[in-house]
Amino acid sequence: MIHVPRSLTPKVVIVGGGFAGLSCARGLAKSPVEITLADKNNYHLFQPLLYQVATAVLSPADIATPIRRVLRNQKNTTVVLDELTGVDLNKRLAHFKQNSMPYDYLILANGATHSYFGHDEWAEHAPGLKTVDDALEIRRRVLLAYEEAEWEADPVARQAKLTFVVVGGGPTGVELAGALKEIAAKTVPQDFRHIDTTTARVLLVEAGPRLLAALPERLALRAQRDLEKMGVQVLLNSRVGNIGSGVVSIDNKHFPAENIIWAAGVKGSDINLYPQAEHDPQGRLLVTESLTLPGHPEVFIIGDMAHASDVKTGKPVPGVAPAAMQMGRFVAGIIRRESIAPSRIEDRPTFSYKNKGSMATIGRNRAVAQVSRKQFGGFSAWLLWGLVHLIPLFGFRNKLSVIFSWLWSYLSVSKNCRLITGQPEMKVNKVLKLSEFRGERTDMLKSLHDEKRKSA
Repeated sequence: MIHVPRSLTPKVVIVGGGFAGLSCARGLAKSPVEITLADKNNYHLFQPLLYQVATAVLSPADIATPIRRVLRNQKNTTVVLDELTGVDLNKRLAHFKQNSMPYDYLILANGATHSYFGHDEWAEHAPGLKTVDDALEIRRRVLLAYEEAEWEADPVARQAKLTFVVVGGGPTGVELAGALKEIAAKTVPQDFRHIDTTTARVLLVEAGPRLLAALPERLALRAQRDLEKMGVQVLLNSRVGNIGSGVVSIDNKHFPAENIIWAAGVKGSDINLYPQAEHDPQGRLLVTESLTLPGHPEVFIIGDMAHASDVKTGKPVPGVAPAAMQMGRFVAGIIRRESIAPSRIEDRPTFSYKNKGSMATIGRNRAVAQVSRKQFGGFSAWLLWGLVHLIPLFGFRNKLSVIFSWLWSYLSVSKNCRLITGQPEMKVNKVLKLSEFRGERTDMLKSLHDEKRKSA
């Protein structure tokens, strides 16, 4: 079977400006094709650092770059701000809210969203972390919790406000838990007069037997030890039964907690395909060894929404940024060759993921990393983590801003971006009397210090 595009100059429609979509577009920069890249946002988001926006280390502008700026010198590419609503596979039409686009090649790189495993009602009480809006909402809730606790006279309600539960022991969950504990223990203790922020509880809940399932067990155990030394309570083999307003049920035990963050599961973005395509249980589209939709060699599925297996190992390709970028470059190579000389579908190469390593940061001077066959942790892994996450950032300004923020945060043990955005509403169960609030220290805080001295 020979694959010949319908038009003389192949029309390539890329949906999604994430790692996969942008890598594909840039890989076609010098190809004789017409590219349209559509995304519902006007920016590319560096998701691996999104948790640092949620924990007030970085601002959104540090890790987001306008897509038009990234592709402004690519003359064969048009950027469109629009959202995909469906695809007619038979007519080769991609339908968007504002328009419909014909295509010779369609690349779906919409990414993934949160999965609450059939409990979507939990989303209101336990936001996930996939977008800038998610990060700002988490940051707002975390910072507001300390402000509310400062006014709260009811000790039970105060402890609930200072209890943070992170559900999911993958890299995002581990990094969030460590950062939340650093805020409580090192960043804000001197900023409040009536609460001891170091007493804040951070719980990390993982349904599996260990953290960081993608890393070797030795590194996962080290990460757990580091978190526990910081004061994070790690709950393994623990399942969330229910999440409500101000409470989470874990293994039939109820924990009063007003700050719950979801980092436990993802699912592929919903796309209306006509006719319907096959999905896996996580909502990702099943693809061939060449990353195409079965029966539709002109449609490529890449990034987090693709259920792909490595042809060499047979293992699923992980939903990480390096895999997404490799997928994007792989698809660009196929289209580039076929735009020059038509070839048979059977002659297309098969995708193989080159795993260059995995890593996760836990806190200040703490991280774990696997690079090739080498495994290490501590300060060296922490430095490597920073370097690896700095290089792929788009734009010199972004790199410089992140370096400065990291350096300032490290030297001052502070967070630059502690802004409570939106229109925050204080929710306090029992308000401290003004005379108590104006005092240098409340009796509550004095008693807490006395208890800490006795236990020491």
